[in-house]
Amino acid sequence: MNTISNGRQAAKVKLDRISAAPPKKADRDAAKTEFDTLGEELFDLQDLLWGAKMNAVLIVLQGRDTAGKDGTIKHVVGSLNPRGVSVTSFGVPSVEERDHDFLWRVHLKTPRQGEFSIFNRSHYEDVLVARVNNLVPKPLWKARYQHIRDFETLLTEHGTIVLKFFLHISQKEQEQRLLAREEEPRKAWKISAGDWEDRKHWADYSKAYEDVFAQTSTEQAPWHLVPSDSKWYRNLVVARTVAEALRPYRQQWQDRLDEVGVEKKAELKAWRKKR
Repeated sequence: MNTISNGRQAAKVKLDRISAAPPKKADRDAAKTEFDTLGEELFDLQDLLWGAKMNAVLIVLQGRDTAGKDGTIKHVVGSLNPRGVSVTSFGVPSVEERDHDFLWRVHLKTPRQGEFSIFNRSHYEDVLVARVNNLVPKPLWKARYQHIRDFETLLTEHGTIVLKFFLHISQKEQEQRLLAREEEPRKAWKISAGDWEDRKHWADYSKAYEDVFAQTSTEQAPWHLVPSDSKWYRNLVVARTVAEALRPYRQQWQDRLDEVGVEKKAELKAWRKKR
């Protein structure tokens, strides 16, 4: 996995030079064991996050069609307590949304303290699809890079842990997954001529993503490029990255809960004296 945390590093990213396959040393059985362990850890960390209410977590999932955004949500987020998780898929803006700035509808879905928000596609569509399909003038989508940086800086300054994942799939693997949808009746509902049409713009989307990494990767909100040709490895990398990002907060969340526990015991003691 490649983590991009600053402009200099991001400017060097060329997607066609990055493998979408797992490392040769990766072992599927070992990955399963690690993933299960991470699932238990993530549930525990989420519980501390929920109780302490000192931070929130925003997970942004981007990727080409069939890269596995839904699958990642199913397997990785499936380890969490649904009580504190919301998932939002940003589609074509409604009339009301178009009457506001492009980040208005996004800010409404950011997580409250103690909660996770998962974006299945996100505000980045406004510098990807809008760019490749010429939906807005170039000066407009170019200005959005700075708006996005400012938006994510605002979130991090108010305690939101921002994790952005690009699920990197190869052109060959995407073709196989698209064809597989046609063969499997239960997945036929996912078939879209638009998916095949977008393949004609593969290079355009690659360039658009490379510019996104260069323009919006920061120390506070880095991009993580996840090899996604193998679903099991993709899920492991995302789970591992989320756990690594949350671990440094464990002690301060626990300390806060310990303080609350002392306060609650004092309240209970005072209540009993009044009886």
